[in-house]
Amino acid sequence: MEITDLISSDTVVANLHATSKKQVLQELSRRAADITGEHERAIFEVLMERERLGTTGVGSGIAIPHGKLQSLERLHGLFARLEQPVDFQAIDERPVDLIFLLLAPESAGADHLKALARVSRVLRDGKVCEKLRGTDTSEALFAILTEKMETEAA
Repeated sequence: MEITDLISSDTVVANLHATSKKQVLQELSRRAADITGEHERAIFEVLMERERLGTTGVGSGIAIPHGKLQSLERLHGLFARLEQPVDFQAIDERPVDLIFLLLAPESAGADHLKALARVSRVLRDGKVCEKLRGTDTSEALFAILTEKMETEAA
């Protein structure tokens, strides 16, 4: 499972404006609806249901909201760097500014877990996160996310 299996340059957002966790999830749901063909409300409800189980704010300013939808045929990802960090009730209580949304089909058990692990590995790298926070174009963000993948493959 590679990052490019999940995102493309069209699914990377620089400087997303939101002032709360709920607003972040609403905006990501709206954008995810455009790329998946799913209804925005269904995506939002799946994400909120997952957040009620426990925060997807994994620490170090990173969140990986995720969920499964019955009608999806494949995994979809969306990466966003927020204009300003928001409180995401993260495990380290730090605000979040880097978010990788992951949506999977109901049937994607192992693939969903592999994708979560892949995203987590990339975003655990402090140097990658520093670069992501230091740029403000979608193209540069996509290049940084995929550069990490290419470096590991070499």
